[in-house]
Amino acid sequence: MRILRILFAAVCVSLFAASAQAAHTHAQLILADETARPGDTVLAGVHLKMELGWHTYWKNPGSAGMPTKIEWQLPPGVTAGEIEWPLPEKLPPDEVITYAYEDEVVLIVPLKIATDLKPGPLELKAKLSWLECKEQCIPAGADVQTTLTIGDVTKPSTDETLINSWKSKTPTLSSPFSFQAHWEKPANNDTRTLIVEGTQTGSDLIPIEKADFFPDASDDFEVQGPTAKLESKNGFALSKAVKKFSGDWPSKISGVVVIETNGRRSGFEMNVPITGAAATSAPKAASGETSSRPAQPLWRTLLYAFLGGLILNVMPCVLPVIALKILGFISEAANDRRQLRKLGLIYLAGVLVSFLILAVLVIGLKAAGNRVGWGFQFNNPYFLLAITTLVVLIALNLFGIFEVTLGGSTLNAAVNLSSRRGAAGAFFNGLLATVLATSCTAPYLGSAVGFAFTAPPSIIVLVMLTVGLGLAFPYVVLSWEPAWLKFLPKPGAWMEKFKI
Repeated sequence: MRILRILFAAVCVSLFAASAQAAHTHAQLILADETARPGDTVLAGVHLKMELGWHTYWKNPGSAGMPTKIEWQLPPGVTAGEIEWPLPEKLPPDEVITYAYEDEVVLIVPLKIATDLKPGPLELKAKLSWLECKEQCIPAGADVQTTLTIGDVTKPSTDETLINSWKSKTPTLSSPFSFQAHWEKPANNDTRTLIVEGTQTGSDLIPIEKADFFPDASDDFEVQGPTAKLESKNGFALSKAVKKFSGDWPSKISGVVVIETNGRRSGFEMNVPITGAAATSAPKAASGETSSRPAQPLWRTLLYAFLGGLILNVMPCVLPVIALKILGFISEAANDRRQLRKLGLIYLAGVLVSFLILAVLVIGLKAAGNRVGWGFQFNNPYFLLAITTLVVLIALNLFGIFEVTLGGSTLNAAVNLSSRRGAAGAFFNGLLATVLATSCTAPYLGSAVGFAFTAPPSIIVLVMLTVGLGLAFPYVVLSWEPAWLKFLPKPGAWMEKFKI
């Protein structure tokens, strides 16, 4: 039994120590010119190359995420402008749509050179921070630098072509459309439908295959991801749901209109006032499209929540924990089936209490005007460091290498609680399993949680508790029927295939 505990503890260490590995995104600072004259404007590029399956975020990450940030450390005489963001991709699922970059991106920043700079080399430095996501999200960062020479002539660099190609993918201010926006009749007190239209103003009409609107971020409201296409003669028309968090309804809207024609996307900056509600009804939806998304029944959301919580148990961040704790319960209770079942129910209580705390935290953050998503606490590097340290210390305790004695600190208390026998240990491990589980996602979970996080507080609590029931269900079942433990799949290479 001790060998099995050590093996599972080793898996825990390897899984969660991975959070501290090198970033999955390579960052580099590049320039369009290697030599520039005083008074020039030089295009700099932050080149981010993501590993396969990983992505970073646009200036408006959407329902979850965090945009890349640049903190410049420039010599006197060099001034950085605003980031020019290339068009992102809109990633599913619809309920928690995000705007992100996959594979690679170059964020463009104009650098203005003062007219009185003397010839010579200049060291340009920047501190980058970003959120990179695959099945889970990890905060990452890098310090980058390059050298620009001030001289009598402008000399392009070898990266000029790369920067110019990404510059061409940034939205433009000039547009062949005249944009308008107005409200449709409100659906309820905190959600409205926004109609965005674009009429072509030139003589040469562009054949529009697809049209979409990527909004700028706001703390007061959210233009949600799903887009419905509406009928239009000389341009496009689309509708977007807008959810208000605080304040009055916006009187203007800004963002990027994305037009696809001949398989190529173009972006146009839009910043227009929003007029009053439409007279009677919205324009008729085009054939095969609907102007609104039917509300998902609550029973289906709860079913998805339970299934999502259940599937979390076979995700790499949870599977070693379930086997480890059930083995611990069985070892502790020996042949006392009543005690074993009691520990399973106490473990369930720990999971449900932790999900209730998470629901209250989400409700509080929403009330304060913040946008939250599943596993949002893992976006905080201090939380990530603390939980990684905690899991490693717990695993070392299980190895029996040494006893953790940190002088009564909070971390010491957490380690001791997780290793304690009886009800206290079972309850705390329910709390800990929930914290670890939120770093993973699973099928059905995104749909359920995405719906819940935009719903009233009572629905948030109900959905989160249902996810907790799904997460704790296998523990409770195995504590009542420990003989079924032999059917539990063991960690291995199959887990990587399951993630894909």
